[in-house]
Amino acid sequence: MLHVTEQQVRDILSMKQCVSLMRDVFAALREGRATNQPRRRIVLPTGSTLHSMGGTWGKYFGTKFYSTNPKHGAHFFFYLFDAETATPLAQFEANWLGQIRTGAASGYATDLLAAPGASTLAIIGSGFQAASQIAAIREVRDLKEIRVWSRSEEKRNAFAKEHGARAVATAEAAVRDADIVVTATSSGDPVLETSWIKDGAHVNAMGSNRGNRRELPTDLIQRANLIAIDSIEQGKIEAGDLLMAGVDWTDPRIVELAKITARPVGNPVTIFESLGLGVEDVIAGAFVYEKLK
Repeated sequence: MLHVTEQQVRDILSMKQCVSLMRDVFAALREGRATNQPRRRIVLPTGSTLHSMGGTWGKYFGTKFYSTNPKHGAHFFFYLFDAETATPLAQFEANWLGQIRTGAASGYATDLLAAPGASTLAIIGSGFQAASQIAAIREVRDLKEIRVWSRSEEKRNAFAKEHGARAVATAEAAVRDADIVVTATSSGDPVLETSWIKDGAHVNAMGSNRGNRRELPTDLIQRANLIAIDSIEQGKIEAGDLLMAGVDWTDPRIVELAKITARPVGNPVTIFESLGLGVEDVIAGAFVYEKLK
């Protein structure tokens, strides 16, 4: 069984390739050629949590599990198996694998749902996930301006310098009139106001995958013309943006990303509620494995 390091994943899997893989895996989900197992969590009294998720795609199946503690960080691992024989094929150090496929999923959603001429990106948050969001969206749109805001002035300034963005003093200054908006925070409460979102904007909400945390306000959920979500089954467990807004899951505006093939007509406000799927790890891990075997 191969042991795959973080550096090997970085060397082999480019963002351009990963966006293409996300396009492939959502097509496979649409056509019944892939399956996803929603994330499950075991929460300990110490604050430590064990997370696990999985999926199947083509000749492979796999599972990712990771541990987190708010004081001591996170540790990510992914295991890939042969679908026919159940033989273990590879074990991955999976921090970067998760980061790049999360960004790439937003890249695919943005390519599908943002206006073709979208050129202004607003980022709320300046952590490691925000960086992969920028990289992915650059693959699908010709960005002329990137504005970033986060609570720490020092961090947002450093982030902006590193990623060719412009740090701004308020969240509103970042979001107002932006074509594409990304929320990539650990906030439990909304980080923007609906009035800042212009008609025709696309929002990638990817920072919250807990049922009691959200980044988007209820009135934005109510306003959106289309809410794409990577998995409704998983969303019913952990999509805090939607759960805390009290959505009706039969609302026709809420559609799994795999089932969307075109942007709505007109000048819609669209949202991608990104939770992160185990099957995304499977296709990304399989690509790296095939380059190494």
